[in-house]
Amino acid sequence: MKRAIFLALVATFLACSSAPAQSPSDVAAKIDGRSVTVKELDERWRQTDAADQIQTIQKLYDGRRNALETIVAEMLLAEAAKAKGLSLEAYAQSEISKRVKPVSDAEVAAFYQSNAGQMQGRTLEVMAPAITRFLTEQQEAEARLALITELRKTGPVVRLMMDAPRFDVDLEDSDPSIGNPKAKVTVVEFSDFQCPYCLRVAPTLKKIRATYGDKVRIVWKDFPLTQIHPQAFKAGEAGHCAAEQGKFWEYHDQLFGNQQALMPDDLKKYAAAVGIDAERFNSCLDTSKHAEVVRDGVAQGTRLGINSTPTVFVNGRRVEGAQAYEVFAAAIDEELSKK
Repeated sequence: MKRAIFLALVATFLACSSAPAQSPSDVAAKIDGRSVTVKELDERWRQTDAADQIQTIQKLYDGRRNALETIVAEMLLAEAAKAKGLSLEAYAQSEISKRVKPVSDAEVAAFYQSNAGQMQGRTLEVMAPAITRFLTEQQEAEARLALITELRKTGPVVRLMMDAPRFDVDLEDSDPSIGNPKAKVTVVEFSDFQCPYCLRVAPTLKKIRATYGDKVRIVWKDFPLTQIHPQAFKAGEAGHCAAEQGKFWEYHDQLFGNQQALMPDDLKKYAAAVGIDAERFNSCLDTSKHAEVVRDGVAQGTRLGINSTPTVFVNGRRVEGAQAYEVFAAAIDEELSKK
């Protein structure tokens, strides 16, 4: 009975809309006898401002999906709390607190160093309370998500009736990738070697690779945010110089492990550390051989409405920010389950 009520509520949510759905062939307007279809409007919108169109479509889907996830989470928590004789709030607090560890001074210091450029000259001592609070809240959010993921394994089945919007991400031979080229799922990351949030998502993508193996292919795209990360563009070039010698991913790890030192001399030092031929690498870097490739990544990302990193596409489905592993895994599992 409870499961039936749950599914009925989800179905009701998905059916509600403030306006009737329109197909591309529907007529949106008539002008002096000429019919203008929804498809024509969408095509003109795309031609005029493709990035705005993509952002709008994605925002609408994200808003609906987040609302659905909230409904599902509340119902799962309520059922689990009832089973233990607790209020929803008491149960959630108890379970989340088990998964959250006190933030250490070392973690605060590491975060401060990784984000030094955004501290506006304020000292570690001044920023420590705010950083501690931020890292604690981040842990709590991740713990809550992990709890919901566990409850969903034994909870009622949720059949998602709305499909995520998908966007065409053109892949080039110059894009570094790892995994089976014919994998059912392709994960494309638009990233920036100087971005602290890109650093944070790197272990998540490694875990995806370890978990799914050749079911998933991971592709790198450059999107250096040069306004706030002045060394990121040259680091992107260096990545492609390393790729010439088959060492992109080893070099990728070196750069993310040394985000605070990405000047040209540093980039050359890291190349030597992973066994790259120095003379060939240095010539490639000094002549900006791959600058155009990096610019192409930025141009493509801009057309796709990207304005922050990391932005990841899972079979064309957009996932923005350094999301938890569970967020990516859910999207990948949905793609793998499709016939």
